[in-house]
Formats: sequence, structure tokens, C-alpha cells
Amino acid sequence: MFGCIAAGRLVQTNLQQVDVNKYVFELADAQNINHIVVFLLGTIPFETGFAATVHLLWPNKEWQLLGGLSNEKPSAIFRLKTKESSINNPMMSTSATLGISIEPLEVVQQELSTINKPMISSALVKPGMNVTQVGEMAGRILENLYNYVTSFTVQNVPVNGIPLGHLAENGYLPLKTFQTWYENLSRKLATNPNYLEEKMD
Repeated sequence: MFGCIAAGRLVQTNLQQVDVNKYVFELADAQNINHIVVFLLGTIPFETGFAATVHLLWPNKEWQLLGGLSNEKPSAIFRLKTKESSINNPMMSTSATLGISIEPLEVVQQELSTINKPMISSALVKPGMNVTQVGEMAGRILENLYNYVTSFTVQNVPVNGIPLGHLAENGYLPLKTFQTWYENLSRKLATNPNYLEEKMD
């Protein structure tokens, strides 16, 4: 009923049925696959009112929804190269599982709507902000940076230390402070995108 082609490889037809209306392909050397095409063979269409969702399972991970197939859309190309695949050592062979689940059309459409939802933006400069608002946001960021890093100024440069900047009278700043500030601010903004605005209120 289904076939798949990993880019640069032969067609795979070694489909295994693992449950009622659930099928899998084992993908050898999956860490080297960039794209995969999944398609209906054309011999057996979906029953009326049914379609399929396509999922990917990396070792020790959760199933990831890639997309879907239907009689109206009998093939699809999916990108597999992700953080998960790049983490694996390219010299080590890693297999992954491609799963296909036949479901009622309404269920498939509902599942597919979850992968097409726009993500909530965590950008500090939002679309539609005018120049004044962008300037105010930049000022808040700089004030946050200044307040954080000046709390780490030291009066005496450590032995073998190189004074990188003069912040206050006889005060110097460890360079690592900037990295720590950036990591802390990024974490706070990931948790609360309005963090800087709330601090100024």
C-alpha cells in the first residue's frame, strides 16, 4: 500500500504492519538521510473518509509527526535532517522508524493542524513596532546589561588578568560576565517574552 524513498537510495517496499491500520518502515543509516518521500503505491487507495499521518521515531525519542497522506495528496516529501539526527555520530549507524497510521480524515486533519500552527514569537522587536519603540526596547536591554555587569566589577585586576575596559574608577569587569548575562536574559525571555517590559513598569 505504501512505499518510501530516502534521497539517493532505492525504493523501500519492506513495509511491516504492526497493528490495525499502523505500518512502519525501518530506515537504516537514518543519520545520513536528509529527505524522504512517502507515497501510496496506487494499488490500494484509502477508504472513503480515511487518510494517514506519517511519523518518525529516533532511538530514545518520542514519535514526531511529519505530515500526512490522502487520496488527494498521495505523496509527500519530508525533511529528516534535524538536531536529533545531527547529534548522532555520522560514523555510527543509527536506524530510525518511519510510522504510518491510517485514521479517519477528521482525526488526521486535526493532528496536521498542530504542526502548522504559528509559533509564539519570542522576538524582542515585534513586527509593527515603530522606531521609537525599538529604541526604547534597546535602551531596556542596555540598562539590564549595565545593571548586571557593573555588579561584577572588581577593584583590582587579578594576577595575570588583562584589563579589558575601564568601567568605574579603578574598576574592571570579567569578560565572562557578558556571557553569563546573555544566558540569563535569554532564559528569562524564553520563560516570559515580556520580561523586559514588565521590569520597566
